[in-house]
Amino acid sequence: MPHLDVTRFRLPTGPRADMMLAALVLVLTGVAEGQRLGSDWDASTSVVVSWLLAVAVCVPLPLRRSHPVAVGWFTVLGTGVYYLLSSVDGPLVVIPIAALYTLAAQGRIHASVAMAAVMIVGVGAGALAGTGDVSGTAVFMLTGWLVAVVALGAMRHGRVAYAKEEARLRATQERLRIARELHDVIGHNMSMIHVQASSALHRIQKDPGQAQEALAAIKQGSKEGLQELRATLGVLRQVDEQAPTAPSPGLSRVDELVSSAARAGLDVRIQQTGAPFTLPAAVDFAAYRIVQESLTNAVKHSGAEHVVVRIHHGDRELALSVEDDGQGAARAADGEGSGIAGMTERAHALGGTLSVERGSAGGFGVLARLPFSDHHEPIGGATDDQDPAGG
Repeated sequence: MPHLDVTRFRLPTGPRADMMLAALVLVLTGVAEGQRLGSDWDASTSVVVSWLLAVAVCVPLPLRRSHPVAVGWFTVLGTGVYYLLSSVDGPLVVIPIAALYTLAAQGRIHASVAMAAVMIVGVGAGALAGTGDVSGTAVFMLTGWLVAVVALGAMRHGRVAYAKEEARLRATQERLRIARELHDVIGHNMSMIHVQASSALHRIQKDPGQAQEALAAIKQGSKEGLQELRATLGVLRQVDEQAPTAPSPGLSRVDELVSSAARAGLDVRIQQTGAPFTLPAAVDFAAYRIVQESLTNAVKHSGAEHVVVRIHHGDRELALSVEDDGQGAARAADGEGSGIAGMTERAHALGGTLSVERGSAGGFGVLARLPFSDHHEPIGGATDDQDPAGG
């Protein structure tokens, strides 16, 4: 016996659903109008005109999405004329109600309210004139239906608009995230390369040996930059693919940043306090990027020679402090360096804070606090009374 797969059956949507609704209403209206025929099935002029009006009202319903206002007013006026000629309270009113919902769902609230008002006034006038089966109760019920239809359509429009705005915001945030990642990856390495290239040009005549060292540093820095750029672009390409297996940069790679900065002439010292724990990936990655961008700013803007990076591992937050002895504080006050905004966004995305101020040595200081939950494990069996320091 063949198996019936009920999941393959789907209700029609769009114009097909409109055509089925219009056909159903037209059949029910024809059945209702059949009650007006005599015993010899002699159709009067009024019956014929009513049937033609019903057909005219039902036919344009599939066009209600592409021409909502025209279809709406046509069906309202056509239905009104139909009820003036016919003494049968048929189901034709469903057609203008469907058109009314489409208007409200597309955000055309003024047109839908005006259409509903015309329908209520027309039915109310019929009730006052004592036409057929129309009564005050019918007017009251129709008013409730029309208000409900407009409200549902408006809710639908609001939900669609909210979904579109949410998608737009997600796309904007994704573009900003990509721009921030590329800025951090490319900006850091290009800044180091720029410093080394300037040094090589300055020393190539006086001290070819030091110039050769600078060129070697440029070669190594460009190689590392290309590798990190390829890794970043690879992650961005993997939208529908499997998650990348390579770990994201974290504080475990901070020594690489120190080496890169040293090639640019910076003396960087790392001071760690507290018990180092396995940080959440997002916090670890943000901390790495903040240190990276701070060192980049020290190379590009401050003219510093010494930088101190302090990392404090708390129970519920990671505190970072990057201070140099250059002149970056004055430049930061002038708004130079778009990396500060990126660092601030990273901290705020984790519920943390980041501030930029004059350092204790008179230079540029970046202070960041990155909170996280207390569900973490110590690194290498570290305990709470440890106070490791690096330099």
